[in-house]
Amino acid sequence: MYETVFFDLDGTLTEPSGGIMDSVEYALSKWNIKVADRNDLRKFIGPPLVYSFKEFYGFSDEDAAKAVAYYREHFKKEGIYNNEVYADTVPVLEALKQAGKKIALATSKPEQFAKIILEHFDLAKYFDHICGATMDNSRNTKEAVLEYAIASAGVTDRKTAVMVGDRHHDIDGAKFCGIDSIGVEYGFAEPNELKNAGATYVVDELRDILGIILQ
Repeated sequence: MYETVFFDLDGTLTEPSGGIMDSVEYALSKWNIKVADRNDLRKFIGPPLVYSFKEFYGFSDEDAAKAVAYYREHFKKEGIYNNEVYADTVPVLEALKQAGKKIALATSKPEQFAKIILEHFDLAKYFDHICGATMDNSRNTKEAVLEYAIASAGVTDRKTAVMVGDRHHDIDGAKFCGIDSIGVEYGFAEPNELKNAGATYVVDELRDILGIILQ
């Protein structure tokens, strides 16, 4: 059924909240914004950063771009390794690889950061393609990243591809690109977010995707 599997990174394969929240806090401090409850910053995990700074703090396009630059300044030095691989990640990637599936990453995180993270945690070997956003924001939406990933993977029949992610942005991107999607509930989505976004499937755990993809 599915021959190519696209994965989101944050909240899908890894738990990155510490590094991301630290970096968002650092960026906000440049505007003297203090966060009373750090858990409020969890909503930054998953969506494109420019969108998040504008949506959650009312930043202008210019200030949002500056905030992203400050975020990345902190993230590349300190936040990038403050991350954990979910227990299901390696077994699932191994099972898909053994089944002959093509595996690609499609993340809103800058591609160079995504490559560093996957290599650091010894996950890069499972991926045929690692696709992410650009540092200059020329490719900074999930739709744009996923289209780039689809082209990189050489997908000709989009019915044979599926996107796996934990936020509605992953589902929205898949719908925009004309491929199916699997929403995973253990990540950072709000209750019913994935169902309401119109995910083709919604599963509780990452290992549950094997019953769908390998059927």
